[in-house]
Amino acid sequence: MEFFLNGVRKQFTGDPQMRLLQYLREVENVISPKDGCSPQGACGCCSVMIDDRALLSCTTPMSKVEGRSVVTTEGISAERRRIFTNAFVEKGAVQCGFCTPGFVIQANALLDKNPAPSREEIEKAVNANLCRCTGYKKIIDAIDYAAESLRENRDIPAPVSDGRVGRRHPRYLADRTVLGHRPYIDDMRIDGMLHGALRWSDHPRAKVLSISTAAAAELPGVLRVFTAKDIPGERNSGLIVHDWPLMIDVGEETRYLGDVLAGVVAETAEIARKAVQLIEVEYEILTPLTDPHEALASDIRIHPNGNKLSETIVRRGDADLAERESAYVSKGVYRTQRIEQAFLEPECSIARPWNDGVEFFSQGQGIYEDQIQIAKLLGLTLEQTKGVFVPNGGAFGGKEDLSVQGHAALYAFLLKRPVKLLLTRAESIMMHPKRHPLEMEYTLGCDKDGRLTFLRARIIGDTGAYASVGMKVLERAAGHCTGAYDVPNVDVESRAVYTNNVPCGAMRGFGVNQVTFAMESCIDDLCEQGGFDRWQFRYDNALTEGRATATGQILEGGVGVRRALEAVEKYFRGAKYAGLACGIKNTGLGNGMPDKGNVKVVVESAGKVIIHHGWTEMGQGVDTMAVQFLCENTGISPEVIEVRVETTGGGYAGMTTGSRGTSIIGHCIIDAAKKIKADLETSDLAALAGRVYDGSWICDWTTKPGADVEKIVTHYSYAYAAQVVVLDDEGQVDTVYAAHDAGRIINPTLFEGQIEGSIHMGLGYALTEDMKVTDGVPDSTQLRKCGVLRVKQTPKMKVIGVEVNDPHGPHGAKGVGEIGLVPTAGAVANAIYQYEGVRHYQLPIGLRRKKRETGA
Repeated sequence: MEFFLNGVRKQFTGDPQMRLLQYLREVENVISPKDGCSPQGACGCCSVMIDDRALLSCTTPMSKVEGRSVVTTEGISAERRRIFTNAFVEKGAVQCGFCTPGFVIQANALLDKNPAPSREEIEKAVNANLCRCTGYKKIIDAIDYAAESLRENRDIPAPVSDGRVGRRHPRYLADRTVLGHRPYIDDMRIDGMLHGALRWSDHPRAKVLSISTAAAAELPGVLRVFTAKDIPGERNSGLIVHDWPLMIDVGEETRYLGDVLAGVVAETAEIARKAVQLIEVEYEILTPLTDPHEALASDIRIHPNGNKLSETIVRRGDADLAERESAYVSKGVYRTQRIEQAFLEPECSIARPWNDGVEFFSQGQGIYEDQIQIAKLLGLTLEQTKGVFVPNGGAFGGKEDLSVQGHAALYAFLLKRPVKLLLTRAESIMMHPKRHPLEMEYTLGCDKDGRLTFLRARIIGDTGAYASVGMKVLERAAGHCTGAYDVPNVDVESRAVYTNNVPCGAMRGFGVNQVTFAMESCIDDLCEQGGFDRWQFRYDNALTEGRATATGQILEGGVGVRRALEAVEKYFRGAKYAGLACGIKNTGLGNGMPDKGNVKVVVESAGKVIIHHGWTEMGQGVDTMAVQFLCENTGISPEVIEVRVETTGGGYAGMTTGSRGTSIIGHCIIDAAKKIKADLETSDLAALAGRVYDGSWICDWTTKPGADVEKIVTHYSYAYAAQVVVLDDEGQVDTVYAAHDAGRIINPTLFEGQIEGSIHMGLGYALTEDMKVTDGVPDSTQLRKCGVLRVKQTPKMKVIGVEVNDPHGPHGAKGVGEIGLVPTAGAVANAIYQYEGVRHYQLPIGLRRKKRETGA
């Protein structure tokens, strides 16, 4: 058969059922169409033009392109490539960038037919495509901007700035990302590279009696089959508790469906996947423990130390007495659901021999943490391992734990060949940790004047089969249980419990959105009981300098809750159906754990300055922050700055979590910049060639929960927010008004993008997203069934920046990566109550509405 690819005639003699996406990526090495969910056809990342239509290449067999024209971003006209690139960069429409080429293809097809589309027509055209980062608003802005430019025959120049703090500096490498030319790990090609696949457990809980690998090993093209016995070092890994085996051995029990029993490495991915299906496993099937209450009471131990992973207790004052003296008390049991992060780039890793050890390419959220765990798995020293971070296609906490990096490194180390291991979307959903479902029994009181008096909360979280960071999520829930308010008496118990469900760990918000939903619902209930004004009640009880968080930390500066409330008051009061909620979210790990980092700034020449750091760029913009901090504090042009993240670079950082990347890298850059600036006073940049400047920072003054200390400091910094959700006359969300105290806003475009993307995620959390599991088995591993809102389901948003400088933030900055969705579900639930007259105690609430009867 013949067809045209980007204007070039092609002949194809292979399997007519081969998917077009596979042909483009594996045969033609065209990497702009991305594989986000193949062959589910749910995300749109693989969009290409076939004749005059934008279609999904992951669901299109080669037989369907005979005699037709296929166009990827490489085949779009040079003028349009430039216009689209500069429009998307200027408007901030690219974050992680994995989805962006698909949106460009959809936009190109639309503008071919309709050069002057309305915003509604643009939304309709791109509705098949998902974005998990942006909230879509800036994507629509960019397409509208590009359309206007093309209609008026007016160029859009590449955006530039001096990189100083406060500027709308273009995102680092965004120009290469828009059209899909900046490689992700799955786009990388290494000579002699082999491919791996994993054999998963068939049961959430079963004893493995035997694993037969003979048939798989004999399949032509298979190089080796691996089992747990092939691991030369420690088999278990984990970020805090080392309880997660790389592979389950014969005689051991599986703990969830995502447990790996064996792996195959072959010449092609297809052969490897065919081979793992030939591995036969004999089990003694056991009944899984899937309810955390039952797990606590059971004699069955999922792990040797029992099923209670952790317990955090916070007690201040006398909650019992305060309850008896309260004029109004709100009680309720609130439940939140398990959520899939739905990052659009599935897990992938490549490893290859390096000196006498191994080099691995990771998309994880902590390259140095990956290195530590991989070295232990292989029985190597850190010096024998090298980790290279490749900016990923989204994470949202779901890439903190080691996933396929360990397997790829093991296989490459033992075979002495490069090995790639890529998960399918279904495997990804089955394997990695999710957002914790929490059950929260809340009792909240206030006096006759509307002053909060006490909170009693009992929180239990299903942490699934392995610890991940579950104990920290439930610790964070306890530490934020009173929300953005001053509550003088607190009695909270928060427990993380092992079950045989999919593990739960980090996800944007980290336990805080859950408790905020409960807290804000109770506050609205108290307002109704006492006849209090909902805005004024929150303003009167809001945290300020001198007031205390749930843990008893007295805040000393940079508290912007009231400023945020003032910014949204007019929108709240001007709406017929409005819900209001506030939020607080920590910056940094805190709780007695050090928050620290290092950078190395290498001046190679007058035209090249390299920043080595250890933070994960996953769309939030930490690389851009590094550039802007260096520009601000040295005057060096952003045009000469390059960013690298690899373990041999010396820029140590821990896990990119806790909204701390901007804060810590800013401090480290400022420290290095002082020395650079001093040298620049007597020399020009060229004269500094060859010099290396170290920068470091540490916060080591936070206190452990329950510690007997004179001064409680749970976290060194917090961000604050207030959000108003307004419903239309049909009870659907019309607009979200979000005022966020980010301290000094380093880059307004990136700030807005973070908040808009967070709001989109928070709305899905409140209304539609739910990863249901039955008897330890996910009801679905389809991305389409996760409930992620598409563009036409996403309401209008207005982001309002509030700048109350943080005393411990670089230039006064605070973390904003998570705070954007902390108040959202509470605000949505409270708005829906105003419309329906029914209090919702469980998420997701759904999209259907029944308006309360007049006079009700």
